[in-house]
Amino acid sequence: MRFSLRPLPRTVHPGAWWLWALAMASCASRTTNPLLLIMILAVCGYVVVRRRSDAPWALAFRMYLLLGAFIVTMRVAFRVVFGGGQGSIVLFTLPQIPLPEWAAGIRLFGPVAAEQLLGGAYDGLRLATMLVCVGAANALANPKRMLKALPGALYEIGTAVVVALSVAPQLVESVQRVRRARRLRAGGQKGARALRGILIPVLEDAVNRSLALAAAMASHGYGRTGRISPRTRLLTGFLVLTGLLGVCAGLYGVMDASTPRYMGAPMLLAGLAVATTGFLIGGRRLRRTRYRPDRWRPGEAAVVLSGLSAATLLYLTTKVDAADLYPSLTPLTWPEIGALPALGILLGALPAWLAPPPVLEQGAYDGESASSRTGAGEHGPTAMTKEPAA
Repeated sequence: MRFSLRPLPRTVHPGAWWLWALAMASCASRTTNPLLLIMILAVCGYVVVRRRSDAPWALAFRMYLLLGAFIVTMRVAFRVVFGGGQGSIVLFTLPQIPLPEWAAGIRLFGPVAAEQLLGGAYDGLRLATMLVCVGAANALANPKRMLKALPGALYEIGTAVVVALSVAPQLVESVQRVRRARRLRAGGQKGARALRGILIPVLEDAVNRSLALAAAMASHGYGRTGRISPRTRLLTGFLVLTGLLGVCAGLYGVMDASTPRYMGAPMLLAGLAVATTGFLIGGRRLRRTRYRPDRWRPGEAAVVLSGLSAATLLYLTTKVDAADLYPSLTPLTWPEIGALPALGILLGALPAWLAPPPVLEQGAYDGESASSRTGAGEHGPTAMTKEPAA
């Protein structure tokens, strides 16, 4: 009898993928070093390739890469248009457009320095990397299963977010299906001429999906809630909003070392406590049944711990040697990679081996089976709502 240490194919809890992706985004937010940011992009791309499914939301990762490239290009273009001459190394000079006196401090075109261009490229690459980390979570996590894990107080908001996140992947899938059908029919038009033949079927498919989604939500009893007093509803909303604001302020305090200490971890913990209280009170007005709820197993713990380990090592780098995270622009120096941040980013790639592979229709380890997609629901929310008995 043969034994294998390879984990069996199954669906990983979507919350684990989101926590890992947010930890990697936190790593990207702590540095402008292009070498480290490229490493984070490579880690996210490798994990997505190894552990994504063939579901529609898993096919949209390329869109996030293109959007990230667009962000970097626009940040560099803004530095060129709105004045990028603050530096000792002037690359070229453009004709400067004079502006009136009330626009003092703003300059259009003129000399362009290498320091300003690199500064714009570094900032744009950091923002693009954070966006790609979110795209990795969208490609790996099943949004419909994520809806099942939300507390009852956030069920309506979560449904709206899931529908919004599913729009772009479904449009990508529709475009690919229409293009494939056109090739089978020997459609020879390309470029702008083929846009009309692709746009109309895609819009028709979007309308059909919207109608099917509305019918599924109506049949599942979406929007039905139990009876609750106005005072309790007002208290729930106040606690949830206050807690979420405290969480946002605490996250900002944790990421920014210049803020007071009470704005960091204490504010974050207090916000989580207040928001959890609001969720528990608000969950009483909505009862949901869960079919095959996702459970946390050692694979999910390994995914989360790898992301948290990467974020922790990047945080320690800011305390030990922050020069590796922020390469100097004045004077202009070549970015270097330190051992500690490089090790942290490489730890973020462990889910490519430690996370269980997804189940495939064809028997490979790269997609999601039809039975799991059917269990999660194709169009509507996965969890049915019931009105509590009087």
